[in-house]
Amino acid sequence: MDPRTLTTLRTADGERLLEQLRDFQPGQELALATRLRREHPAELVSAALTQARLRQRARAKFGAEADAMFFTPGGVEQSTRADVATHRARRIAERLGGSGRVADLCCGIGADAVALARAGLAVLAVDADPATCAVAEANAAALGLADRVEVVCGDAAGTLAAALADGDAFDAVFLDPARRDGRGRIFDPEGYSPPLSTAVELARLGRAVGAVKVAPGIPHEAVPDDATAEWVSVRGDVKEAVLWFGAPAGGPDPAARAAERFTATLLPGAPPLRGPGTAQAPDGPVLRYLHEPDGAVVRAHLVAEVAEQLGGHLIDPTIAYITADTPGPSPYTSAYEITDVLPFNLKRLRAIVRERAIGTLTVKKRGSAVQPEELRRRVKPAGPNAATVIVTRVAGAPTMLLAQPVGG
Repeated sequence: MDPRTLTTLRTADGERLLEQLRDFQPGQELALATRLRREHPAELVSAALTQARLRQRARAKFGAEADAMFFTPGGVEQSTRADVATHRARRIAERLGGSGRVADLCCGIGADAVALARAGLAVLAVDADPATCAVAEANAAALGLADRVEVVCGDAAGTLAAALADGDAFDAVFLDPARRDGRGRIFDPEGYSPPLSTAVELARLGRAVGAVKVAPGIPHEAVPDDATAEWVSVRGDVKEAVLWFGAPAGGPDPAARAAERFTATLLPGAPPLRGPGTAQAPDGPVLRYLHEPDGAVVRAHLVAEVAEQLGGHLIDPTIAYITADTPGPSPYTSAYEITDVLPFNLKRLRAIVRERAIGTLTVKKRGSAVQPEELRRRVKPAGPNAATVIVTRVAGAPTMLLAQPVGG
């Protein structure tokens, strides 16, 4: 969407058109377009339909506020969810004592800039793409935050350097480097735009705190020595990782930093789980309950800390499943009561499913090449009952665990 089209959509005529399209259904699109083109320019109708589709998709990330915002196709895919952005903004604001100036580099459509402004911070939002900058500016205005968000179009490093040279100062610097190109996701951090090494250097220019958003799959060895790392999940789905610079909650002491170097944050509600990310939980036989740690806990290498809290151990030294005599509860795991522990055997599983009239079979796996959909197809579940089969390894041996969710 070019800035000129965006300007038109922000007029009274454009806003009325978008309101009419708020809840249109895909099957209505042709008839709606035909009718609306009798009343509005065809170009405006086409742009409004595109924007209405993007707003509907964006509701999953931004809730009802999506209907007041503006989006690009890439912005919907790559922008930070509102709840994740709010969490990060609060963390930055806490480190700054509730006020300060933040440089939001590679700001995209402005989701993080909005959250930072709402947390009480003044924001310089920078992006290299003029159309994206226009959308970020429009979103700040639409949400009543134009006085707290200044949008500048330019190169992240160059814009920050120019601002600093002019005597500007930033208490925090946040970057969200582009991790996609025309061919899809970029897995090499040095392939980000800007490269991770450049992003880290820019983040370090924050007087009190710096942060760089990275892919959740970043290996621990890629985390700089002066950084802490946080993995964030939302209702069990890992969304991102962030490298943090500046004094952590434990203080500037290197020992305190090492003790809390890795964090798993589970939204909504669970307290952050922190640790050194180096402990190895003991392993042993399968007990009555199986605990499946959240993906953020696994990514942060904090499974051992959760196992200790539960008084449990791993079922295999290489598999992130914890077994214990109690169901918990733990805010960091999903718990299952185990009914059967059997060597993996498709024929045997099919017989159990038939004998127990299992029609709803949930398949979970770790450490197995089994494809859940293919397994369900071959087992052919049918009947009124439900069960979970966990395909994994126990002490190195392929195993299937029949179980029921605790509380399910």
